[in-house]
Amino acid sequence: MSNRKIAMLALLVAQAIILSFIERLIPTSFAVPGIKLGLANIITLIALYMFSVREAFLILVIRILLTSLLFGSITSLLYSAFGGLLSFLIMALFIKYARNKFSVVGISVAGGVFHNIGQIAAASIMVQNFKIVFYLPVLMISGVITGIFIGLIGKYLMKYMDRVR
Repeated sequence: MSNRKIAMLALLVAQAIILSFIERLIPTSFAVPGIKLGLANIITLIALYMFSVREAFLILVIRILLTSLLFGSITSLLYSAFGGLLSFLIMALFIKYARNKFSVVGISVAGGVFHNIGQIAAASIMVQNFKIVFYLPVLMISGVITGIFIGLIGKYLMKYMDRVR
């Protein structure tokens, strides 16, 4: 791996951490707890399109670990890991096998929905109660909305990054 690529990956990790920090500053006084914008997922989406799956995965894992150490707790690490890894897996599969059938926004929506599914799985394990699954439809709607938002931003930024390259 070249020094230039390492520097680019490090910049993306730093940007994801900054976006996570900014998101923590935004008051989330929604009626439903657990709904977030997922700003750091912009970086994950961009990394999946611009780099290999392995490099994008590395960015995701480092971001999850560092943001949990800097701003979170073990609980937030588990939620982020479950949601982030499931979301990443789905987006990577969509990009590899269905890139021509789904837009960047569509892939982002799939990632947003599966991120929430991963978090519900983590919550049901932590509270040892499967009934928390009834909360999933609300989170899936928020996943679609935030997925559209993140996908549109990612699509715009990727066009800009292609011009810069």
